[in-house]
Amino acid sequence: MGESKQLKTKGVEAVDKALRVLSLFGAGSTSLSLGDISERTGLVKSSVLRLMISLQAAGYVTLTPERRYAVGVEAFRVGQIYQSSLRLEHVIRPVLRQLVQQTGESGSFFRREGDMRVCLFREDTAQPLREHVAEGDAVAIGRGAAGHVFLDFQEYRGDVPAGAAGLARLPEVSVGERGPGLAGLSAPVFSIEGGMIGALTLSGPSVRLTDARIEEMKPFVLAAAAQISKVLGSPFYRDLA
Repeated sequence: MGESKQLKTKGVEAVDKALRVLSLFGAGSTSLSLGDISERTGLVKSSVLRLMISLQAAGYVTLTPERRYAVGVEAFRVGQIYQSSLRLEHVIRPVLRQLVQQTGESGSFFRREGDMRVCLFREDTAQPLREHVAEGDAVAIGRGAAGHVFLDFQEYRGDVPAGAAGLARLPEVSVGERGPGLAGLSAPVFSIEGGMIGALTLSGPSVRLTDARIEEMKPFVLAAAAQISKVLGSPFYRDLA
């Protein structure tokens, strides 16, 4: 019995280490050397190498010609399954594209995952100066306009209207919080059964998103969030003027 528990603990620890390695990859770290991974995880290189051999064999990482590790096709496949399981893309992406056309800024849809918010869908403006966000990027939940939406509206339900008081708080606005020169507007998206399922966000450089311009864009952000919520059966935005 004691040996069984010990083996189980070792197995869990190995999985934890492998997941910690996979979490290192992101928009700013698309490939990592063995030394990079060892330094960032605090694991010795021999342990890291064994983990990478297993992850590579399973297809979750791949080894580049430069002897650096990158995310493998299996990780992409699992991510695609997660995204498609939400069955939201066919509803959300056309609305994001319309929002970008209306405002000239970039649109994103974020979903909360624990203490992080993850970008599921992103449509970029054609303007060269823009905030760079990629699908799959994760940000701490409390930062930025979308982060405030998740925290401030988490108690609201998707099967009842927000009412005038709730709508008056929207969209949430953030300037300079996620970085110098960045601004954003965000509103929650609700479904009738799932409550708040995400936050729709418009973002860009604050040199364009001035106070006056933000006021002009607020109705577009609210209308986009309301359009998606309506398709998903939620009356949250029913009283929107």
